[in-house]
Amino acid sequence: MTLSTTWPDNDERRTGGPYITLKSDEPGIRGLFRFRPETALPLNQLCDVLLRGENSLSRGERELIAAYVSALNRCRFCYFTHAAFAALRLPEGMTLVEQVHTDLEAAPVSDKMRALLEIAGAVQQGGRRVTARQVAAAREAGATDLEIHDTVLIAAAFCMFNRYVDGLGTAASDDPDHYAERAQLTGGYLAVLADAQLQPA
Repeated sequence: MTLSTTWPDNDERRTGGPYITLKSDEPGIRGLFRFRPETALPLNQLCDVLLRGENSLSRGERELIAAYVSALNRCRFCYFTHAAFAALRLPEGMTLVEQVHTDLEAAPVSDKMRALLEIAGAVQQGGRRVTARQVAAAREAGATDLEIHDTVLIAAAFCMFNRYVDGLGTAASDDPDHYAERAQLTGGYLAVLADAQLQPA
């Protein structure tokens, strides 16, 4: 799997370490999990339910929503992580993920998926930016109330995750292999948490 790490040239990137002293040099949210395991557990449980639980949206589609919102929030670590997860689970792979990121209107996704991604993009701007017209369009395209609900919750959750990761100044690897390897984990987000906690401090 090829993972592009291109990012807008005007992206503001921090240099140096995170703003607080962590217990490991793991990038992004993984170091934060080790710092505060009491909050890491419910955060990973939420991710497991939203992105891996039983749902009429595929795991790839849900990861695509997470990646799209993370791109809108310009969160490098979360975008590259969930882009890799989505690419592994979508037949069109990274090509589709990047098309959605760069031009949602022209991306070759279903009408339902486009409508849900538009709702996710509205949530990223602010909860009240979601309109009745957007919800009606999603329903007309075949989205269920559960799919609309989970789209909004995934988008809202990833606004939180993105701000958590970037608000504490954590680093994001520019090595595509790092994200591709993480995407191969099969045990879910709770396994990611366990793996992070087992890494030597």
